[in-house]
Amino acid sequence: MTAVKRPSPQAVYLLPLTDGGAPDVSGTYIYLPPPSDPPYVVRFQIEGISSICRHGSLWVNIPAKGEDFRRDQYREYKLVADFNRCTEIDIPIHYPGAYAFYTTYSPLPGFSTSPVQTPKPTRTRTYYIDVCPRLSLQGSYMPTDSLVVFSVISKFMGNYPTDWENHLRGISQRGYNMVHFTPLMMRGVSNSPYSIYDQLQFDDTSFPNGEKDVAGMVKKMEQEFNMLAMTDVVWNHTANNSKWLEEHPEAGYNVQTAPWLESALELDTALLKFSKDLRVLGLPTTITTVNDLLKIMDGCKTHVLGGCRLWEYYVLDVERDAEAIVNAWVDGQATFPDKGFDTLGVRGLDEVKEWSLKRKSDWCVEHALRGGDRLGERYRRQMEPAICAGLLSTLLGRYEARTTSAPGKRAAQVLVYRILEEVNLQFYREYDDDATEILEQLFNRIKYCRLDDHGPKMGPITEQSPLIEPYFTRLPLNDATKKNKPESLALVNNGWVWAADAMRDNAGWESRAYLRREVIVWGDCVKLRYGNGPQDNPWLWEHMARYTRLMAKYFCGFRIDNCHSTPIHLAEYMLDQAREVNPNLFIAAELFSGSEEVDFKFVMRLGICALIRECMQAWSTQELSRLVHRHGGRPIGSFEVDEVMNADSSTENGSAHGDAPPATREVIRRIKQSPVHALFMDCTHDNETPAQKRDARDTLPSAALVAMCACATGSVMGFDEVYPKLIEIVHEKRLYSSAYSTGGPVKTQAGEGGIGGIKKILNRIHVLMGKDEYDETFIHHDREYITVHRVDPRSRKGYFLIAHTAFPGYGNGNGGFGPVHLPGTKVELLGSWMLEVDTSESAKSSTLNDKTTLRGLPSCTKELRGIAVESLGDSTTITIPENFPPGSIALFETWIPSVEHADGLDKFVTNGARAAFRHVNLTDLNFILYRCDPEERDSSDSKDGVYNIPGHGSLVYAGLQGWWSVLRDIVRDNYLGHPLCQHLREGQWALDYCVGRLERISQKKKYHHIQGPAKWLKDRFDAIRRVPSFLLPRYFAMVIQTAYNAAIDRGFELMSENVRTGQAFLRSLSLVSVQVTGYMNSASLWPEKSVPSMAAGLPHFAYDWARCWGRDICISARGLYLGTGRYADAKEHILAFASVIKHGMIPNLLGGGKLPRYNSRDSIWWFLQNIQDYTKIVPDGLDILQEKVKRRFLPYDDTWFPHDDKRAYSKVSTVEDIIQEALQRHASGIDFREYNAGPDLDNQMKSEGFNVKIWTDWETGMIFGGNQFNCGTWMDKMGESEKAGSKGVPGTPRDGAAVEITGMLYSCLAWVDQLRQDGNYKYDSVSVAGDEKVISFKDWAGKIKANFERCYYVPRDAKQDSNYDVNSKVVNRRGIYKDLYRSGKEYEDYQLRPNFPVAMAVAPDLFDPDHALYALSVADKILLGPQGMATLDPSDLNYRPYYNNAEDSSDFHTAKGRNYHQGPEWLWPTGFFLRAFLRFDLMRRKTPEERVESYQQVTRRLAGCMKAIGESPWAGLTELTNKDGSFCSDSCPSQAWSAGCIIDLFQDAREYELEEV
Repeated sequence: MTAVKRPSPQAVYLLPLTDGGAPDVSGTYIYLPPPSDPPYVVRFQIEGISSICRHGSLWVNIPAKGEDFRRDQYREYKLVADFNRCTEIDIPIHYPGAYAFYTTYSPLPGFSTSPVQTPKPTRTRTYYIDVCPRLSLQGSYMPTDSLVVFSVISKFMGNYPTDWENHLRGISQRGYNMVHFTPLMMRGVSNSPYSIYDQLQFDDTSFPNGEKDVAGMVKKMEQEFNMLAMTDVVWNHTANNSKWLEEHPEAGYNVQTAPWLESALELDTALLKFSKDLRVLGLPTTITTVNDLLKIMDGCKTHVLGGCRLWEYYVLDVERDAEAIVNAWVDGQATFPDKGFDTLGVRGLDEVKEWSLKRKSDWCVEHALRGGDRLGERYRRQMEPAICAGLLSTLLGRYEARTTSAPGKRAAQVLVYRILEEVNLQFYREYDDDATEILEQLFNRIKYCRLDDHGPKMGPITEQSPLIEPYFTRLPLNDATKKNKPESLALVNNGWVWAADAMRDNAGWESRAYLRREVIVWGDCVKLRYGNGPQDNPWLWEHMARYTRLMAKYFCGFRIDNCHSTPIHLAEYMLDQAREVNPNLFIAAELFSGSEEVDFKFVMRLGICALIRECMQAWSTQELSRLVHRHGGRPIGSFEVDEVMNADSSTENGSAHGDAPPATREVIRRIKQSPVHALFMDCTHDNETPAQKRDARDTLPSAALVAMCACATGSVMGFDEVYPKLIEIVHEKRLYSSAYSTGGPVKTQAGEGGIGGIKKILNRIHVLMGKDEYDETFIHHDREYITVHRVDPRSRKGYFLIAHTAFPGYGNGNGGFGPVHLPGTKVELLGSWMLEVDTSESAKSSTLNDKTTLRGLPSCTKELRGIAVESLGDSTTITIPENFPPGSIALFETWIPSVEHADGLDKFVTNGARAAFRHVNLTDLNFILYRCDPEERDSSDSKDGVYNIPGHGSLVYAGLQGWWSVLRDIVRDNYLGHPLCQHLREGQWALDYCVGRLERISQKKKYHHIQGPAKWLKDRFDAIRRVPSFLLPRYFAMVIQTAYNAAIDRGFELMSENVRTGQAFLRSLSLVSVQVTGYMNSASLWPEKSVPSMAAGLPHFAYDWARCWGRDICISARGLYLGTGRYADAKEHILAFASVIKHGMIPNLLGGGKLPRYNSRDSIWWFLQNIQDYTKIVPDGLDILQEKVKRRFLPYDDTWFPHDDKRAYSKVSTVEDIIQEALQRHASGIDFREYNAGPDLDNQMKSEGFNVKIWTDWETGMIFGGNQFNCGTWMDKMGESEKAGSKGVPGTPRDGAAVEITGMLYSCLAWVDQLRQDGNYKYDSVSVAGDEKVISFKDWAGKIKANFERCYYVPRDAKQDSNYDVNSKVVNRRGIYKDLYRSGKEYEDYQLRPNFPVAMAVAPDLFDPDHALYALSVADKILLGPQGMATLDPSDLNYRPYYNNAEDSSDFHTAKGRNYHQGPEWLWPTGFFLRAFLRFDLMRRKTPEERVESYQQVTRRLAGCMKAIGESPWAGLTELTNKDGSFCSDSCPSQAWSAGCIIDLFQDAREYELEEV
């Protein structure tokens, strides 16, 4: 039978988007690998109903297969809103390039109960996805990190083809695989390669056959020399003598195309004239001292700045403007600008007459100035006459020619003149500032060029060498230029500005760099003017596009010259043109913006593969070490994410059967934070050489250090040969020479003529490491030494370098470098060499004075002996000899025997976990994943608690979640310096702990399924115990994360479909059910039977009597059990509490059924609601009504007896009977004193508090109960402070009829009545008045419904109070529902608290929908915090929002935390609030789009909870926060009902979804 071929795995890169549409990845820079076959996909993920899903679309310009890329053509993907699930959009990547995406959507309006205007559609900013090109050489893939680039200045290469091919052969033999050519085009008059005369013509002196020669050379390079070709593209400027400029002066910046440069041109012309006139003016023409220069600067002030009258470009023409203003006033043409006098006080316009002159001038500048946006022609700035006439009318009144008493024209002229002179003061100051800068720049530039030792010492000032470089090229007058206006013939030269904003055009209207002489100008280059797009300069754009396409035709790489000065939109356009010709272009850029943020902008938008970075910029060994570290890759032992994410993926999606095609396997990748990639050059043609800047011997260690970096690297002709100085690119005329360009082979050995033989070894290793992804590196700096260890993170094979750098003053010794110890690592010496260079004056003179040839200093590399490599076990110590002078290196190959597992250690430790976990159940997972300290001590008989990490503290859980909560951030941030990492390097105690607890517990019968995970964990830890300690953090994290993922995946498998397919937030919430449900020795649901029980909260409510709270469990169970498919757990808890019903109540504290306490009036109603939910959610849920339950106490009998009394559990009732008993007892009335009342039961409560009384008001049908000495609802904080006088005084007694109890009572009655009608409930009524009367469930419910709004609603308008049971004098806030009805303190009835939404969620038909929605909007504004709901209206006098249970003050309100429910923000009510909010908001929504808005309003309000559960080490939602979501130290960090009630919301949404279907 022929085997079915499994398809290649589908790589998927996850790109989650935030609620605002931004990439949710570190740094937001997205750099993806080259396209693959089959193509990988980018998977956009949007959680739930994100804000961008409202009429939302994702727009992506990534082309589909077979389509051409067009930057402005975006494909639209509609965003489908789904509250319960994550939206995913897969975009295949077929081609490399720089792509973009954005989203459009209609912003969500603020919530309002009345119609609001729909916000206008909007779009996010544009985000970028860069896809790396796929380079290949002779059919072999070349990762960009494996590139070794060699830079040559083409004009020094000699005769083509002979000299060129000799050089290229020598470059190839040294192991370089890409040659960077400076521009090969026709050069301008300066002969600089970067001053291009004709962009479309190759240099005919090098290539007589032009394009044909270049094509042949590139082909031969690839086929014979095994090298790719790269060239510069120069878009910013052209040679100043480019012939086409005469036809197209509009291609440059001139006064016609850029009128704001008029003053700069005027100044430049004046400076040239001043330079010619120096001798006539009696000023020095040769500058030999600073005094000479100062004399010239004085003359410049007078003759240039004074002669130009530059201030006229800044100031108003006072005479002109004054006359125009007065004429407008006289002619009655005054106008008054909008808001011109808005700030006047009560005296109105009369105040203006008292304004100071300065204020009048400021008013004119603000309202009347025209032409102030930029410089231009002289006196461009002027005042709008009519507006200034308006001010004049305000000051003087209207002009009356015949009225002698009115101010006349002369007075007006004087006044206006004074105002305008005042205005000009600030403009003169502006001019003075610029003039000062002009003189400063001129002084510094002239001093550098003529005087400074490190300057060019340009000599005498002549017409050919003027005082200062001209900023403008003046085109010659000829037949071509005569066709253009004379003002268009002076074109700005290009240059650069120190520390300039790279995003700003230095010749644009916003800049004055050319006027202020801030530009370091290149006089041989004219700056090109592109405008905003091709429409602004069509000929230039097309001309440069043709040039760019020509370059892309032959070269596989571009170096963007002067990228930081290139308009970014221009570079985008040109690269798009180039990629049409060759999509796989390697783009490097010379980008020195001075800002990493700006660098990222260029890189992202242009798809730059690498930024050129220069080793020779380092001024010390320490700085050199920093540069190597920056480009060296990730640290050794870095954490791996993708391996773990795809653990067991080979078996995850099943296998093919028979002839059926096998399923495509997905390999999921997270987009990691990526730095800007580098092309790290040991030296560039712009750098001084080591012989100039350091010590010539540093050539070898610098070359070696660069070669060890995990990025593209490069060098320049002359570096390997040890050229003595930087080649002057413009004026130099000599040709290259090299010992490696003779035509013979370059051997991998030491030799004469430079470092070429050793460079061949280094380049070969660099290429190998790049191809095999050796991307982990350890760099160490020790005085004169730098060591680099670079390894393959999978095989752990690597290379180790010891480099003795050579900076001035290092001498000739070995620098006292001690032995190097490599733990767990085997080492083999590949070689050790030193570089000797003759740097004597005679050698330098001979080399530099060669008239025809560029050559290096006499030099040779020599092998060094005496390197000691000593092994002890798997560890190695390296010792260098005494003879290891500066300029020496030693190179080693390394490997780690302990990671040489048969399957590969990475693969072994990340596989098999799913199979190991396949039999565990959710209770097993509780132990495997969680267990807080009290729980762990309970299960270990107090022998073990959670693990304590020295320097960090105790984990929150003993299980995997405890470790992963710490490791998650460590792995994400690659934080190898964390105390946990150090602890793992110091010993293997953590491994012993993790395995030991699982092995021990798995021996117990009820945990026997844990044996599989325990064995898996032991086998993996045994495999990593032998790795060197520095790798243990990495492998420990891989094992823990693999096990953790397998565990939670198994948990989801055991939950319901809505959890498995739900959004990440819902899945996180669902895991809380696993967190809080487990076996405890000290607590169970039954007195004699051990079953898993729910903890109310961790860690405070996890142990013994404090674990199982009736109210908490019943509130939590719908979400944590029913909403996750844990129906058996829900049933077990229902039956357990049914068994202990007494007084018609369930206990608040279960006590395992042994010592239940009955003091909560609301718990029974939560219990009955829980049963109701069970019957509606669980398949065949009605069957529970007939479940038989053994009774802890006798039915309808309040007698107390211990759990081991023979009467205990002697009677049996069905759940149906128990429901009826609860209803009947409340109908009859309940009145008892708690068993064992007194300090042994509760040492805080006063005696009256132990009396429990509950009764039904048959006028309204509502149940009342409690008193001012107890607190029988969830707001149950008892005062405890004797000092404050609050002991025994409840913070919130909530006696009377609590609104949520009324709602649940009605819900229960309506439910059982419907059951009765359906034949599923045998009772139809309860007895009242001593069993003499009965009332049906329907009638009882009817009484409540008939009275609810009257009793609880507080109308918005006081005029309506008479329609409701409202005391207007007590009302604090309107449009709400009372918290209580007829309590012991009337004002407490009217307090706004978050309890009424409970009634809304369970009994919505009690509420008037309009009233309800408005009340919810009030709660939304007043009570809702970032996560929880404020428990009291902030306007209430009792509001105290900061809870501190330990507070020992005399404050009655807050001492001992009495304000627990008086303002702090509790999370569980948020769930009920949002359930009610969603239900009532949906009632008014008519269309699908409107319904989506309801869900989005809810999603927006979940943001705080989403963030909290993602960040919490407890992986849960806290019990409460203080005001505005601030941290509360006394809160349980993971509370059952906090998570459960949010799951309830998702359950509701799912039910609404099914109803719609």
